[in-house]
Amino acid sequence: MDESSSNFIREFIKEDIAPGGRFAGMRVHTRFPPEPNGYLHIGHCKALCIDFGTAEAFGGICNLRMDDTNPAKEDTEYVEAIQQDIRWLGFNWDDRFYYGSDYFPQTYEYAVELIKKGLAYVCELTPEQFREYRGDVGTPARSPWRDRPIEESLDLFERMKNGEFPEGKYTLRAKIDLASGNFNMRDPVLYRIRYIEHHRQGTKWCIFPMYDFAHPIQDALEGITHSLCSLEYEEHRPLYDWVVNNVSVPGKPRQIEFARLGLDHTVMSKRKLRRMVEEGYVSGWDDPRMPTLCGLRRRGYTAKSIRDFTDRIGVSKVNSTVEYALLEACLRDDLNAHALRRMAVLRPVKLTITNYPEGQTETLEVENNPNDPEAGTRPLSFSRNLYVEADDFLETPVPKYKRLFPGGPECRLKGAYLIRCTGCVKDEAGNVVEILAEYDPDSRGGDPADGRKVKGATLHWVDAKTAVDAEVRLYSNLFSEADPDAHGNDFVDCIDPDSLETLTGCKLEASLGGVEAPADFQFLRLGYFCVDNVDSTPEHPVFNRAVGLKDSFKK
Repeated sequence: MDESSSNFIREFIKEDIAPGGRFAGMRVHTRFPPEPNGYLHIGHCKALCIDFGTAEAFGGICNLRMDDTNPAKEDTEYVEAIQQDIRWLGFNWDDRFYYGSDYFPQTYEYAVELIKKGLAYVCELTPEQFREYRGDVGTPARSPWRDRPIEESLDLFERMKNGEFPEGKYTLRAKIDLASGNFNMRDPVLYRIRYIEHHRQGTKWCIFPMYDFAHPIQDALEGITHSLCSLEYEEHRPLYDWVVNNVSVPGKPRQIEFARLGLDHTVMSKRKLRRMVEEGYVSGWDDPRMPTLCGLRRRGYTAKSIRDFTDRIGVSKVNSTVEYALLEACLRDDLNAHALRRMAVLRPVKLTITNYPEGQTETLEVENNPNDPEAGTRPLSFSRNLYVEADDFLETPVPKYKRLFPGGPECRLKGAYLIRCTGCVKDEAGNVVEILAEYDPDSRGGDPADGRKVKGATLHWVDAKTAVDAEVRLYSNLFSEADPDAHGNDFVDCIDPDSLETLTGCKLEASLGGVEAPADFQFLRLGYFCVDNVDSTPEHPVFNRAVGLKDSFKK
């Protein structure tokens, strides 16, 4: 294991597997237990990278287990999406794929075992009474059913399973400590009655275990050594340990908690993400502005950049919020190294080089990526009529403007020639529809032979003869405020209406025609873009801006 990547979790595990440790001689075995009620987002990514990455670091293994103990929310669509996202990130669970519901029979038997030991009882407090009798810091909880005879609880529990009672009539509770300062230990509910169809079990079961009871049993049955959980489960750890210590499971896993990922200008709650999808605030779970992995992938984020992000933020015991700019910086670092350079004009205006021979076309050779010597070059056509960005021209320049304007300085067309603007053509409304310029034929591909200095800017361009028409979508943060969660259920009021700008009639160099996803490029001077993996077609190319060129993160 790389010592430089150590953290408090790995230090605990090293102690556990050392001679004399609680798991001495055993293989490190973790699990990732997502609930299939939504798509994985960047917060889940931190957890799965910790689960799979920790096992990987110790030469161990990690299971994938769908936590489908709650029958009201699960869907096979989410199961398949979760698997796809994990594989995309580069992790593998081999044949160790499970469902929490597969353990319902064993979980039921362990509940019966607790009843027989006098450690669980059937309670018939109503939800209102349950809250009333919960007590407070100085007042113990109470239940008049706590001393119900074992045989009576066994009989009622079996009849609960057989569907003889309505929902809410009975629960099965652990008998632990009604006066505990940890309210999770005040005789927590282990089972409740629910008449609802399960996505895999159908109507076979009408009683369902609570997560705090099912989870430790599932871990133990799978031979998990270390159950790595987010920090909100720290107060649940005594109950986790109580369960595995009081039922006859084959192992006793260790639960270790870490801080969840908080990211500014976004929300992580699946409930809130689902609301945005269902109410049409976004186009779907894979909307490129969403923090879901499928949304990030569609926007142009790479698996390497996301894994790098989780490595950089590290593993902590203190909740904190990370700047979205760090995630962007990780993507920018990855794409800068390997993305091919291309030219695209997003808001095109025609540029005519008046002294270039009419009907002539020449082929230039330009670099694919200056950071990668093996990337080679590509041919690029050049002719009299080109497209440049509309904002690269001002008829009346502002101070220190170094781009095109009549009588202005020479500017360089990237990889081609030096030009000087001589004027423009306007339509009847006074809008500039054509820029006029002259070129220096002795300046091809570099500085003029006489070595004169160029004061103007270097501009990107596209040959009008070979240009490909495309749609380009410019994405920015979905929320205008850093902490939309602070607005509670009104978080949608923070959605930025300008977080998506769709440009049509963009002009791309010919090599971008017919490119299919996944494909990442740096559009010179504009940012990093990728082919949209949903809407793009050879007849109608669609590109998404993944991230701009400017790095706003302070390293």
